Amino acid sequence: MSWAGPEDIYLSTSLASYLDRKLLVLLRDGRKLMGTLRSFDQFANAVLEGACERVIVGDLYCDIPLGLYVIRGENVVLIGELDMEREELPPHMTRVSVAEIRRAQKAEREETDLKGTMRKRMEFLDLD
Repeated sequence: MSWAGPEDIYLSTSLASYLDRKLLVLLRDGRKLMGTLRSFDQFANAVLEGACERVIVGDLYCDIPLGLYVIRGENVVLIGELDMEREELPPHMTRVSVAEIRRAQKAEREETDLKGTMRKRMEFLDLD
């Protein structure tokens, strides 16, 4: 049995075990990036190769290619390995083009803005 020093424990809990693996990275602004981890540092700054942003609106999704992508560690909320053996999306999801997902995002934003506007207009009723 070999003894593990503090530096070994640090390495085992770091991103080193994810090098050259396909990851999902959730950012603070809600974006979801996927790609192969090629490099990282002690601040969780990371370099993804073959990165794409997965955009989901309702039952529609699109993977927007980003190429080689550098992520600043302070923007990372979660990093997890993608299981390439499993189906990653439910069967009811439909892949669409970048233009179609952008239109869906815009429609979703406008709907949310309208709900907020309606809520403000109704505040005077004080329904509580």
